[in-house]
Amino acid sequence: MVQGKTDTQISVLVADDHAMVLEMIELFLSSLPELTVQTAQSLDEALELIKREGSFDITLLDLHMPGMNGVEGLTRAIKANNGHPVAILTGNPTQRNVDDILKAGAAGIVLKTTHMRTLANAIRFMAAGEQYVPHELTVDRSPAHLAAETPLSEKETLVLSYLVEGLPNREIAEALGLAEPTIKMHVRSICGKLGVKNRTQAVIKAKDLGIV
Repeated sequence: MVQGKTDTQISVLVADDHAMVLEMIELFLSSLPELTVQTAQSLDEALELIKREGSFDITLLDLHMPGMNGVEGLTRAIKANNGHPVAILTGNPTQRNVDDILKAGAAGIVLKTTHMRTLANAIRFMAAGEQYVPHELTVDRSPAHLAAETPLSEKETLVLSYLVEGLPNREIAEALGLAEPTIKMHVRSICGKLGVKNRTQAVIKAKDLGIV
């Protein structure tokens, strides 16, 4: 157990070699009274903190920071953290990345485009023993699957998954790291391929076809 936290608090360790990302996450999470936060900039630094402070309730590791070597670093951190949840922070993982991360025992995958409020909720969720995987990563994004099941492209299928959640174009653009006009273009293309007039009809048609 991490020193200096109360029984009602969740201790969080965030490790990322991008200083700006790390600072933003730490600033927001530290403002929440139920969380205590410590940071590291490499896997070795994170493992040293765990050794010195004790296991953390939830640890978030950047997939591509120094020392990770893919899921090998994740496995080392899970062992060091005495079985407490360890999750991966990443930008845009491939389907293979997602599969390897989850098979290695990660508590979840958090995208770096995630809104801070969603990040906090994901931390609470994983600390409670649940596995967190963003909706867009649960969509089978392989080209073979897309060709067999839907007329939509990989990116259009991803945008459609956000339409199902009722998100406006601006929030979809932020989540995917794209410009809002690009999202509008994808929505128009989705409607055209599905033979509907608007996004609401697109969601209904997609559900009828079993695309989402």
